[in-house]
Amino acid sequence: MREKWGVVIVAAGRGSRMGTKESKQYLRLGDKPILVHTLELFQRMDFVEEIALVVGDQDIERCQQWAKEYSLLKVTSIISGGTERQYSVFRGLQSLKSEWVMVHDGVRPLVSEKAVRGCCARALQDGAAVLAVPVKDTIKQVDETGVIVATPDRKSLWAIQTPQAFRRDLLMEAHESAIANGFLGTDDAMVVERMGTSVVVAEGEYTNIKITTPEDLPWAEYLMAERRVMRGEEKI
Repeated sequence: MREKWGVVIVAAGRGSRMGTKESKQYLRLGDKPILVHTLELFQRMDFVEEIALVVGDQDIERCQQWAKEYSLLKVTSIISGGTERQYSVFRGLQSLKSEWVMVHDGVRPLVSEKAVRGCCARALQDGAAVLAVPVKDTIKQVDETGVIVATPDRKSLWAIQTPQAFRRDLLMEAHESAIANGFLGTDDAMVVERMGTSVVVAEGEYTNIKITTPEDLPWAEYLMAERRVMRGEEKI
């Protein structure tokens, strides 16, 4: 891939579903914090040239120390996040210079380089792309009383992941418009979609899990160990 990419890693959230005093992105996964595993993934990718890490104001110092400790040389800025994820992403974008950018959750440390490359390739072709996987389960739409009101066709449903990849000027314009109009989206694709711009799906992998609840940690540990074996770092 000739194009060089910038990445916004969003890790400013506190997260309550994990049930721990420590924010989930700073919990240990094997021998390192979850966030460090995520940063190392993008550090290893030769087409990534800069990383903006967005964290809580109280976490900037320790993240600066980790960047030095783990030789995360592509982390060019560590900045304080906003009150909402969308505002944190915008702050990260402002610190990047690359023509093409990705936005990725700090608690998704298991995305593969193959999947990331696939998402970037679709973005280069179409201007905006997101990783996603087809929904396996039947989905029911339920009203406020708990009654099922609709069953969407499962073939049309995809579970959206990160990274999400865009031309930087497009994503900046979308965020600026959202801020000006008081719009708050649930992901970056939604912010772009409201402008009438098409966003395409690049098929991802079910192992690209978002570590959100205590049940996710053992599964992430297993997947991480499996990858170390595949890389020849450990024996079964």
